[in-house]
Amino acid sequence: MTQTLDLSARHMEAYMALFGMNDQHIQLIEQEFGVNAALRGSALQLSGPEESIPAAADAIRILLDMIGKGEPVDRMRVRYVLRMVREGQADQMEDGMENLIAVTHRGKQIRAKTVGQARYVDTIRGHDLTFAIGPAGTGKTYLAMAMAVVALRNKEVERIILTRPAVEAGEKLGFLPGDLTQKVDPYLRPLYDALYDFMGPDAYQRLTERGVVEVAPLAYMRGRTLSDAFIILDEAQNTTSEQMKMFLTRMGFRSRMVVTGDITQTDLPAGRRSGLAEAVELLRNIPEIGVVELTVKDVVRHELVQRIIEAYEHRGPQDRLNGKGET
Repeated sequence: MTQTLDLSARHMEAYMALFGMNDQHIQLIEQEFGVNAALRGSALQLSGPEESIPAAADAIRILLDMIGKGEPVDRMRVRYVLRMVREGQADQMEDGMENLIAVTHRGKQIRAKTVGQARYVDTIRGHDLTFAIGPAGTGKTYLAMAMAVVALRNKEVERIILTRPAVEAGEKLGFLPGDLTQKVDPYLRPLYDALYDFMGPDAYQRLTERGVVEVAPLAYMRGRTLSDAFIILDEAQNTTSEQMKMFLTRMGFRSRMVVTGDITQTDLPAGRRSGLAEAVELLRNIPEIGVVELTVKDVVRHELVQRIIEAYEHRGPQDRLNGKGET
């Protein structure tokens, strides 16, 4: 079977983005669906099995739409589109993925890159408390930060509070010299990086000095009532049950909370259950609380990150128990 797609309305940049460097994008499409793609003037001719041509054509149309909207298309994005088409979920990609979420201080427009991310953003918009669970690289913290900055700019809240438990990821940092800020900096650096991206260092410094933006360890939330604020608890898988209850009960009037974490990456001592896992289990059926579970399909880092996560997820129970494969 053969099908021809007319590309005459596309600019040369669209051709280059669709095909990719050394034709690597179009080769991925050919390999995925078992088709051949050949450019004949301004037409792209697809040939191959009758059942595969429509899917390949759908994937190409989706990619061309993305390119036409100025969205970057790389190998990771192409693989995501192919997976969604193969699973019959291509129609979902239009739902929420076109909506602008925020703009960084350098003018970069931030939009959801996956269906899961679009669902995550919609859940934050519709709930005062949102739990986001998922592996590394799914944008849990970054998108929550984007929503917090937008809420502040729109005067929906008066301040942003960012916190995370001070638990080392399998390492012992030992004694840290300096004042309080310098001591906790290693734990909070990922939050600073995201804030700098959206606000810029100068604006961040001014807002911090005025108390509009606060970044602090979780322990410093005790005894406070957090009103008129957008509060983000990052790396929540490392909270104990007591810490999680303490944090959640800090919520005041006109506030919004987002709790993010990866329950497969807990750094608590052996035998201690994650406060995040417990909270989601206890609270997921409360209508006013949103729970979003992102998956490896929502990873937006280097494409190898998806494969690494999948490799660890596919280990057998005995391998995980014995630490097999870990170094």
